Amino acid sequence: LDPLASGVLPIALGEATKTVSYVMDSKKNYEFTLCWGHETTTDDVEGFPTLFSGKIPTDDEISKCIPKFVGTIKQKPPDYSAVKINGKRAYQIARNAEKQGLKNQMKLRPREVVIHELSLISNSKTEARFTVLCEKGTYVRSLGRDLGRMLGSAAHISALKRLSVGKFDIKDAISLDFLKSLRDSARAKKNILSLLSVLDDIPALCVTPEEANKIKMGQRILYFGKSSMENQTSVAICDGLAVALIKLEPGFIRPIKVFNL
Repeated sequence: LDPLASGVLPIALGEATKTVSYVMDSKKNYEFTLCWGHETTTDDVEGFPTLFSGKIPTDDEISKCIPKFVGTIKQKPPDYSAVKINGKRAYQIARNAEKQGLKNQMKLRPREVVIHELSLISNSKTEARFTVLCEKGTYVRSLGRDLGRMLGSAAHISALKRLSVGKFDIKDAISLDFLKSLRDSARAKKNILSLLSVLDDIPALCVTPEEANKIKMGQRILYFGKSSMENQTSVAICDGLAVALIKLEPGFIRPIKVFNL
């Protein structure tokens, strides 16, 4: 999460680390506050003020502008972001230029991102609150900056909360302090989600204990059934536990990642 952000941060433990890529590909839902009046070098409250504007957009103006930011749009990442330029992170280049009193010469290219929903919660003379549902790679700070510009104003993000990542919702989250306090396995099992909660969107195939043992040893096993799951990544399950990520090939089940549960 960004330094000023709060909210959901999925943490994988043990064998669940093998499923992280599925979490990273999930949709993300945020609530953010846009502060009217000026842009900043970082597009949030940590940066120095740059472009100023006294225009405060009305609710009606914002409502008419929102559809322009829904769907596949082009977005320029913030200068202070983790985008790599010639092997260096953009924020490192920007901070080095700042320390030397030089103008930031970076020209980050716009990239396509997908925004599914953008909604206005409230608006005042100083700030507006929104929720956004988007795909990975979307910068909410850039969204706020561009929204301000499109409205003929200037704005930056003053608060950002991640409400969900895929199936992981803030209402089910626990604090990091609480996580550190879990000293025994019984309390941990009660408060930590199953590895399968990450994989419930991909096809599942039940296997026998004998087949599960072979899969865990990295062996391909015979499969003569016909399935729409062929050539898809699926999860093999035995007695309610995830055995491995697999791929169905003609006549075989091939293990991709084995879970040692």
